[in-house]
Amino acid sequence: MSAPGRDPLPLRGRAALVTGVSRRAGIGHAVARQLSALGARLFLHHYAPHDRDQPWGADPGGVPDLGAAGELSLDLAGPEAPARLVDAAAAALGHLDIVVCNHARSGGDGPLGTLDARMLDAHWAVNARSVILLAQAFAARHDGRPGGRIVFLTSGQDLGPMPGEVAYAASKGALASVARTLADQLADRAITLNCVNPGPVDTGGYPPEVLDALRRRFPRGRWGTPEDPARLIGWLATDEAAWITGQVISSEGGFRRWD
Repeated sequence: MSAPGRDPLPLRGRAALVTGVSRRAGIGHAVARQLSALGARLFLHHYAPHDRDQPWGADPGGVPDLGAAGELSLDLAGPEAPARLVDAAAAALGHLDIVVCNHARSGGDGPLGTLDARMLDAHWAVNARSVILLAQAFAARHDGRPGGRIVFLTSGQDLGPMPGEVAYAASKGALASVARTLADQLADRAITLNCVNPGPVDTGGYPPEVLDALRRRFPRGRWGTPEDPARLIGWLATDEAAWITGQVISSEGGFRRWD
């Protein structure tokens, strides 16, 4: 139930691009549903081949239908792919107000002693380079109307170690580090830019023993769900969050990294 006097559809008339919407159990799907529930029109990005190579696999039913104005399957590792995606979204929606960069490359990583340039470059290309280029392409198209929003997703890599994920942590850490620089450049164009660290979220990719072991580290005794960060991201897209930019905000439910 909305608060008295609060618009139940604060994103009515706004157009949003959400990347990495390929699995119903994923954060991208929850973010897209949240933005739609707040009134935004959607354009969805997905790349199922990445999911097929992961333990969780791709959704057997294909990309979920969320009533979007359009969608595009695209490997964002390509240098020209981010601009192509923004162009496609803007063409389908008429303009863009919101970009949520949820996509990420995971897997194929390792600790020191196993790294090579190819592994590091592959993670950088998807997790950092493509995200920065998406922000650039969106800023170039944005017409200055109020409500411009960019949200990056990080992974809590600054709050504790991520064993065995050096390439992933380095590429995600770059987004947190560059957020204030990009936010400063975008501020005069009515665009805010923030990062959200969703914390450990059960998206169906963890084995039972990991789920059980880490559940005890949450004060409420449950893992995060995709809807938890989605609510935060949805709020950041509204006018209520217009004064917040250049921040890295964690949605972790009090997760304790050490016993």
